[in-house]
This record gives sequence, C-alpha cells and structure tokens, in this order.
Amino acid sequence: MTTINPYINFNGNAEEAFTFYKSVFGGEFAQITRFKDMASSEFQVSEKEANKIMHIALPIGKNVLMGNDVPEILGRVNENENRSKISVSAESKEEADRLFNGLSSGGNVEMPIADSPWGSYFGMFRDKYGIEWTVDFDPKYKGQI
Repeated sequence: MTTINPYINFNGNAEEAFTFYKSVFGGEFAQITRFKDMASSEFQVSEKEANKIMHIALPIGKNVLMGNDVPEILGRVNENENRSKISVSAESKEEADRLFNGLSSGGNVEMPIADSPWGSYFGMFRDKYGIEWTVDFDPKYKGQI
C-alpha cells in the first residue's frame, strides 16, 4: 500500500521541533543526519550550519514524519505563509485529545477539537513552530484515513 510521508522545512530549529513531536507521538528517530555528516571537499559546510539537521525522520504508525533545516544560503522558510497542513487520523477520541492537546501546546488553536458537523471529532491548530495540523477521529474509519 502506498503511504504519504510529510516533510517539513525549518529555519534552524528542526531538532527542537522533532524532539517536541517525539514527546507527543513517542517512538524513536529512525535517522538524524547533520550537515557536518555530509561535509566533503565538494560539499562545504560552514561552522555555523554544521550541527543543523540535513535530514531527520520520526516513524509514526506506518508513516514517517521527516524534516530538515534549510541552509541559510537558500533563504528563510516562512512557516506562517505555509498553508499546507499535516492531517493526523486518530484511532479513538482519547488518542485524538492526547495528540491535539500535546501538539497544540504553545501554539495557536484555530478550531478546538470537538464533534464536527460532518460527523468526525476534529480540531485544527498551528503548533509553536508554525506548522499547521489537523487531528481527526472518525468512528467510521478509526484512524484509517
């Protein structure tokens, strides 16, 4: 079965953000690669960016949340302009509440989690790193969408 794995760009705080996501979802990082790990004569890395994240991966269920820090030479990522959302489908209302409350901590809730007019238990927010999320529990699908 095909899976879709979100990939998020950060401005130097990818490790902090992913440590936060790990505290909510649990699990262990599948990979952490820093820019210094890839340095060579062909790929010069400044001392300022050596410890920044080139790639990080956190398995969540059958999917993987991935991200990196964008090198300064490529410019800053404007997280507040990013209108894409990461959608999380929970297997129960309790799990939806736990994920919503954990991920939205320190962020900005746009729609509190509650029963929706379309029949699911749904909430929407921007986390403290500027990333937009939706959390949903639909009893018809129980985390399958």
